[in-house]
Amino acid sequence: MTDSTLSCEVLTMTTGKRFFTSEEIRPLAERSDLWGAWLILHCCGTIALALVLFSYVPNIATFALAFIVIGSRQLGLAILMHEAAHMAMFKTRGLNEFVGEWLCGRPIMADLHEYRTYHLKHHLYTQTELDPDLKLSAPFPTTKASMQRKLIRDITGQTGFKQRSQQIMFAFKMAGEVEDGPSSQDLAQAFSGPVIGRALMANATLFILMWAFGAWWWWLAFWALPLLTWFQLVLRVRNIAEHGVVEKGDDPLRNVRTTKAGPLMRLFLAPYYVNYHLEHHLVMHVPCHRLPKMHALMLARGHADKMQIGQSYWQVLRLASSKPAMPSSA
Repeated sequence: MTDSTLSCEVLTMTTGKRFFTSEEIRPLAERSDLWGAWLILHCCGTIALALVLFSYVPNIATFALAFIVIGSRQLGLAILMHEAAHMAMFKTRGLNEFVGEWLCGRPIMADLHEYRTYHLKHHLYTQTELDPDLKLSAPFPTTKASMQRKLIRDITGQTGFKQRSQQIMFAFKMAGEVEDGPSSQDLAQAFSGPVIGRALMANATLFILMWAFGAWWWWLAFWALPLLTWFQLVLRVRNIAEHGVVEKGDDPLRNVRTTKAGPLMRLFLAPYYVNYHLEHHLVMHVPCHRLPKMHALMLARGHADKMQIGQSYWQVLRLASSKPAMPSSA
């Protein structure tokens, strides 16, 4: 156990006990192998169903639907890797490590172990100068024009291409030769990994499977392209919703946000209870499927007015792009 892991466990126990008793936390934090298996099967099954729909009804509409759903489930894999990083997906460490690395992280070219190291620092230093995620939330609020530029860069693949290029350069020891080359934690922050050999193996397997059941171009159209575009878009929106335009400091109800999400948002943008981020920060080892129960308990105890709760992702995006534009000079 690393010092960061131990410090985070102490922090989360201290924070959680401000709102819940040990007797309440214990059943909430209980892990289930059946739930872990269901979550990964649901994610992979949703991807497969999107491809099956396109294969039986191949047209522009089903292509677009499959593209968006798969990009959202790629975020789903990142979220489930996050669960495994907290040892919250399965009861045993071995299952968390194997599923988190090979079934969740490697297909999206992410690195479970590097991500865990970086992410625990985020929990330990949330919204302080030592928070490695601070640079993701610091630019907000910004102007509408700036927000539009960011989202356009994401959906057109500019952000994804830049990050994956940096990932490849880092892997081949070339990042140091590039100005402003990324660190391994920069890559982990973007759900990338500093070592890509196993990621290439996982993607080669996906390529073969998609070719066997579809066509040679399926991996390019339904995996690589969503990973470079839609995945980047929903990843940014998720990051903004979680810590954009919140208070700095150590108040766990004010330095992080939970955002309400209906069925469509959960399908296309916020899978696997990722919108309950405030509750996750209160007790980080509670499995994701129990976060709605934690949220209900917090509301029942009268904490709603003190909590950062976004009414929708659209509302949070409007808040994050509410900075007035500078008047143009004559």
